[in-house]
Amino acid sequence: MDTIAYTNDLLYRFEEIFFHELSQINARCKVELVGSDYLNDRNIQGNTIEELVENCVQEIKMDGLVQEMTGKVGGKGILLKLNMKGCIHLPKEVKLKESGIDPYMCPLANMISEQIITKLNYMTTYSAGLEVNEKTGECLIYCAVYKDMDSIGVVSDWSKE
Repeated sequence: MDTIAYTNDLLYRFEEIFFHELSQINARCKVELVGSDYLNDRNIQGNTIEELVENCVQEIKMDGLVQEMTGKVGGKGILLKLNMKGCIHLPKEVKLKESGIDPYMCPLANMISEQIITKLNYMTTYSAGLEVNEKTGECLIYCAVYKDMDSIGVVSDWSKE
């Protein structure tokens, strides 16, 4: 049995139903914890968001969840841009796109966001955008990361990042 294909089929159906029940806007903010617990039992450390993200990426790659992955902070410090290639969840994203639903949940981004909140005490994070290229096997995830009240309301043109 292909357990990854099975899991992706379950996630696909969940996301499809959730999307239609809540609409994409409401569904997106309700799935931020899916996958977030995966790294919690690891001793991942980092004094800065860059260090912590790099250490999370190394752990995720070591576990074989993705072949290639990088993370970069930009956008006046409120953007975490994650680039991935060869993610085990790519088939789920492709199925969503084929059914007319823009992919909106990335368990790997959720794992990293949870670490940022719990280890660095950031106020909030969320996945703001997800681009999937099924031909190249790559995903680009834009995560908003807000350290404190002063960073909420900061405006940045992420298309220039």
